[in-house]
Amino acid sequence: MAERLLVRALKGGKNTKIVTLNGKKITKMPSTLEKLPGLKTLDLQNNRIPKVCPEISTLTQLTSLNLGNNLLEEVPEEMKYLTSLKKLHLFGNRIHRFASGACDGLQNLILLSLNNNQLTWIPPEVSRLKSLTYLSINHNWLASIPRELCFLKNLSELQLNYNQLICIPEEIKFLKNLQKLFLVRNNIEVLPEGFCDLINLRSLDIAGNVIQIFPSGFQNLKLREFYCEENPLLMKQPVHAVKQEGVWRLQEITSRFIMNQLAEKNLFLMQAFEWYPQVRNIISQGRKCAICGKSFLAVWLECVEFVPPSKNWKISRNLQLVPLRILICSYKCFNQRGPNVFGIAQVESR
Repeated sequence: MAERLLVRALKGGKNTKIVTLNGKKITKMPSTLEKLPGLKTLDLQNNRIPKVCPEISTLTQLTSLNLGNNLLEEVPEEMKYLTSLKKLHLFGNRIHRFASGACDGLQNLILLSLNNNQLTWIPPEVSRLKSLTYLSINHNWLASIPRELCFLKNLSELQLNYNQLICIPEEIKFLKNLQKLFLVRNNIEVLPEGFCDLINLRSLDIAGNVIQIFPSGFQNLKLREFYCEENPLLMKQPVHAVKQEGVWRLQEITSRFIMNQLAEKNLFLMQAFEWYPQVRNIISQGRKCAICGKSFLAVWLECVEFVPPSKNWKISRNLQLVPLRILICSYKCFNQRGPNVFGIAQVESR
């Protein structure tokens, strides 16, 4: 059956635009595809193909390739020759790596689906997929997201459900066109502060992670859908605690003085600052107190502010308050906090 369909396609020659050979128990990609230079769509889903044939590199007009549910073990190097390709489906294979150079020629790729594979990492070369708007890598073994992925400025939907992610890179703030982000069932502990810069984000699903608190400013995201069930979010359950004033280290005292003087445009320090890169590096890690607005270096007091979710959000059923991370520079400022700001305490159950 597959042979008859292929013969019919070959008779069409340059005029053949679509070849569909789904579910035909094919074990080898037909090399005769090189005789179809005008091919636009190639569907080889649900077969037993372990690798692509070298002749696929001649299909420079191909815009859609579906190799889902086969036996591939890598994203093939031959993909780099498919310079017109816009949609690439590689879901349901055994892919555990990207071949060297696989991303090189895919500047026009819009959609990439790698769901249900065995990827443990994404190569930095993914940043070469300049036109990518949809990326789905659900049900893999990813432990991290490369910062280079965050430079895909056209990306509007990112799906990384059911992986082993523990963190999100701060560079995610550069995905200014991201509208949908799905991170269900990972091991993510915290969202970076840059997360709040995703001005076009409309759908966020982080259900089933280990997040306790959200970055300050999270409540200002223009979300339409937000799901966070099965996370150990901090609860508003006030208890009395003894406040213990600590002793600042000399580095903390010096850093606070320098940061606050720089904020006041101290000309002498601003000029001297340029000669000490190590000091610049330390000062760059400073934070601002949510109460007084002055800078400090160490996280002096981590607090939580409970705010109601936006009325515009479609949310998880039981979400009544959103816990936001607030940093305060001293107990003096802590005593001036608002009524919904609390210190974070670990309470032992009895």
